[in-house]
Amino acid sequence: MPRVTFVPEGKTVEVPAGTSILDAADAAGVELPHNCGGVCACTTCHVWIEQGLESLSEIGDREDERLNEAAGLGPTSRLGCQAEVGTADVVVRVPHNRIAS
Repeated sequence: MPRVTFVPEGKTVEVPAGTSILDAADAAGVELPHNCGGVCACTTCHVWIEQGLESLSEIGDREDERLNEAAGLGPTSRLGCQAEVGTADVVVRVPHNRIAS
């Protein structure tokens, strides 16, 4: 099973392929806000992928439209509720303003 590591938290979890980054964060005990309930209606679960981007599911039209509204948008930006893990390990950076105290 692929592993998803969240930085800077340093937490890693093994998840089945097809698991969303949001669900992986929940399984790892990493706080990743999702104000819309994970239905791609906001950008609060925006993350940066540091490793394994090519293994994630492709960006759909809805996610692409929402990402354009995300603060700190970069070339490796994804929405945690939409990006699904493939077969390779993934390293995800959670923006500092979203980390639990």
